[in-house]
Amino acid sequence: MIYFDYAASCPLDEEAAEVYIKASTEYYGNTKSLHDIGSKAGTLLEHCRQELARLLAVEEKGVYFTSGGSEGNFLSVRALLSSTEKKGKHIITSIAEHSSIQSVFQQLEDEGYETTYLPLDNEGFIHMDQLHASIREDTILICIQHGNSEIGTLQPILDISRICKKKDILFHSDCVHTFGKIDLKPIAQVVDSLSISSHKFYGPKGVGLIYIHPRHNWQPFFPGAVHEKGIRPGTINLPAIASMTVAASKAYNTLQQSQSHYRMLRKALIQHIALANQPILVYNADENKQIMSTIGMRIKGLEGQYVMLEANRLGFALATGSACSTDQLAPSKTMKAIGVPYKEAKEFFRISLGRSTTLKDIEELAAALLKITH
Repeated sequence: MIYFDYAASCPLDEEAAEVYIKASTEYYGNTKSLHDIGSKAGTLLEHCRQELARLLAVEEKGVYFTSGGSEGNFLSVRALLSSTEKKGKHIITSIAEHSSIQSVFQQLEDEGYETTYLPLDNEGFIHMDQLHASIREDTILICIQHGNSEIGTLQPILDISRICKKKDILFHSDCVHTFGKIDLKPIAQVVDSLSISSHKFYGPKGVGLIYIHPRHNWQPFFPGAVHEKGIRPGTINLPAIASMTVAASKAYNTLQQSQSHYRMLRKALIQHIALANQPILVYNADENKQIMSTIGMRIKGLEGQYVMLEANRLGFALATGSACSTDQLAPSKTMKAIGVPYKEAKEFFRISLGRSTTLKDIEELAAALLKITH
């Protein structure tokens, strides 16, 4: 089977896997233990923190390790809200955010917060005038993901950040879908917090990190937590963190090469589909505002789930949307956010490219999609 679902999860990089085993067998001490074996593990942990801080060009004391993107989003939002001195309970986000953001906001609404959910334009971007219009005197937090996980559009994080600073509003960005695909240094300099997840860039599952700017004096959400300065409970998963660090370094070292590779494959797929003159719609923004490896599509008249199952039968692994919500048969959040009607929104499916994807794979996929349309 040919894999086209890298946005859901990547295979573990071989070098990262070797480091995982080495850390598991040689650095097995608890990083909080005071004996030499614990100190050895603690030293490795801090080395990983320093390296990941270097990749983001941020202060290492603002880097905290988590179990992944969902927990990272939850902890970031809770930490920022605990640190703000501004009075108010109004928060702003988009309709298309990851389910982990939507879940924590629903929880906050039960606690008395009020949320404004912004739609996207037909290319998947925030309307800056709508964002401006939504800001109130009591707005204290804005959460906008950097890259959309279904169609890959990149939000204007730098512009949003300038508004937040001017209005004294905290800003969190979910960068799970962009770390390793886009250089996040400029983003990390302007947000109050961000989150990433290891398995999206060839690291192990069950580990990620958040960056919270050290100027924020956040309060622990979980009482009695001691690891990671109290931001979360539980013993640190050092082997996964070490493995993630290797995968992250490799992703950054090969960033330009990967971007060129994905750009070539994306153009090839779109060209094959265009030449076939079939009712296939590709969501494609300007390449400077688009993750090249994420391709959202619709075949008019066919539900995305049908396309996915037929592709699977033909030997191709595709997706119908975010892997965190595929057990729900509702239409794509992104399609809803950009105003696609319910029936048409259910036609959505996603193709995502990886390092090992070849031009031959693209040609075979295009042929399979055309076969499914008939």
